[in-house]
Order: sequence, then structure tokens, then C-alpha cells
Amino acid sequence: MASYETMVQRLAERTEEQKVHGVNEVYKLIPDLDRKGDLDPRVLANAQHMPARENADVPSIETIRENMGRPNQDVTKGSVSEERISIPAEHRTIRAVVYTPQEEAPRPVVVYFFGGGFIGGSVEAVANPCKALAEKAGAVVVAVDYRLAPEHPYPAAVTDSFAAVEWVHAHAGELGADQNQLTVSGDSAGGNLATVCALLDNERGTNMIAFQALLYPVVHLTYAESKHYTWSLNRYQITYHPELVEKTIRALQALGPLFCSSYLQGTDPDTPYVSPLAAEDVSGMAPALIFSAEYDFLRLEEEAYAEKLAAAGVPVTRIQYQGMDHGYIDKIGEYPQAEDTIHEIAKAMRRLFS
Repeated sequence: MASYETMVQRLAERTEEQKVHGVNEVYKLIPDLDRKGDLDPRVLANAQHMPARENADVPSIETIRENMGRPNQDVTKGSVSEERISIPAEHRTIRAVVYTPQEEAPRPVVVYFFGGGFIGGSVEAVANPCKALAEKAGAVVVAVDYRLAPEHPYPAAVTDSFAAVEWVHAHAGELGADQNQLTVSGDSAGGNLATVCALLDNERGTNMIAFQALLYPVVHLTYAESKHYTWSLNRYQITYHPELVEKTIRALQALGPLFCSSYLQGTDPDTPYVSPLAAEDVSGMAPALIFSAEYDFLRLEEEAYAEKLAAAGVPVTRIQYQGMDHGYIDKIGEYPQAEDTIHEIAKAMRRLFS
């Protein structure tokens, strides 16, 4: 059996590339399985051991929060310092964690937003991915602890996120960072907040954000058929373990209505700062790197968003991990795809900011 380090290396080498509707598409093959249409062995093992729910009831928000994230590993090789700070904002403060590598200042800076369906997740859950990104990209990484729904519905998370970007941009020098090399990043709901910040930055002409790295972002909060894209299970190549694959894909779909109702609380899901896929004009946004998992319910909307950006003249690359499911960054140190994602963001940042 290949070692974890070997599989990380294979992901860098075993790729297929093509250009689709102006999007640079990169497909990362499963590192230790030479066939298509199947789950990655790690995803398969987790799917097989997932306890079956006795009924179809959606769990409570408290239960979902408790089950979000999982223990993961620190894959850094050197020293990355960690400091908890409070970012001043109107009528409140926003907690954040700053990760600083040994690289000499000024460094690029990443503002990172964790995932969790807008109702859960934490900066603690993404500590190891953020540390890895700080080391690999030689960048200061600021993980933002934005407010969660349903206690704080839209636009609280967006307001906190954009306020954090503004503060980091204004105080980059104090962080040992270059304000002209600011990236926004995040996973799932955090990816939504990152690209919404980029959309706001573009529309307001503040020009703070130079790059966006989006990990399986939710970009349209309907979890249903939409005028902006069409979802169909037939768009997924499923050759092996069809029942498990479909269960894997639909796991997020089942929770979608709860996420939406908790976060939106009456807001139209076609609001661009909720669903950037619905934005009328995305021209001029920062270049984007979008990561997708092959067997993720969100993959099709991510494809549509990448094509929308490309059609508007925004440079965009989409990297898809074959056999993967949603939420894989939480498994860094176990899933080699998580560490490879960090490598790809770092590589793109070094290329852009060199």
C-alpha cells in the first residue's frame, strides 16, 4: 500500500487537463486506484462505516454542529506561529487567528473562512489546513470567526467577513504582510463568503483582493433546480458502488434546506451576496482557483460558476479531485487530496505574486 507521502506526490503528477468554456480544467486522479467512476478508497471506507439513520428526519442544528469537522493532522515541517486577535468592527469585535510562517516579511496574506453550512464550523476545525497554507505559501493566514446562523442570519456572516478583509488590508503592515497580495479563501460556506467578498470588493471598487481560492464553495443556495444551472445525478460518472456513491452525493442535499432556512430567514436565495452564481455582472473580479470534489452535490454549481467567471473575462482554473466527496479539507493528514489542495493554492499564489 502506498504511503501517504507517496500519494500526495502522485496527485501532483497524475492529472488530466482540458479547457471547457474558457475554464482551465484539471482532473486529479485517485492516487492509489487505477479506475474511474468509483469512490476514493478513503471515502469508500468512511462511507461503508457511516451508521445508517433509522429514519429520514433531518438532525437538529445542535447535532449537526457537534458532528462537523473531525480530528486532523498538522502536516507542517517548520515553525508557524499562532496568535488570537480581535478585529474591531461596528458595534462588535470579530475573533480571528493569525498564522505566521518563518518566511521574511512582507509576505502575502490570506483571509480564510471556515465551512459549516453557515450554521456551524469553527476556526479550530481549520487550524491545521491554515497552518499548512501559511507554511507552503509563505503567507500570513488570518482565519476569521464570523457569526453563525440561525442566531445571526444573513447578512451577519457577510458583514463580518468583509469587515475582516477591510481590516486585514488596512493593517497588513502590522501583520508583516503586503496588502497588495491579499487572497480570500474558504471551504464550502466559507468559499461562498470568500467569493462574495471578492464580488463586493469588485463592485465597490475597493480593489483589496488580488486572488480567490475557493474550496468546493456553495455558490447558489437553492439546493434545487435553478434557472442558473441544472442539477442531475446523470452528470456524475458512477460505475462502482452506485448506492454508496449516490448516498455520498445526496448527503449534503438532504441538509441543504435546513442550512438555507437557518441562514436566509426570508432573504431571496437569488440575492447575489447569497448566491454569487446569480450575480448579473462578475467581470473584473479577482482571478479564481476553484476546487471541486467529483462526488459532491455542489460540483455542478461550481462548474457553472467557473464558466460564468470565464465568460466575463475572469481568469479561472477549476481543479477536480476524482473519487472525492464534500468536506475533504477537514481530513488533512488522512486524505492526501487535502494536502495537495494546500500545495496548489500555494503554487498559484507564488506564481501570481512572484
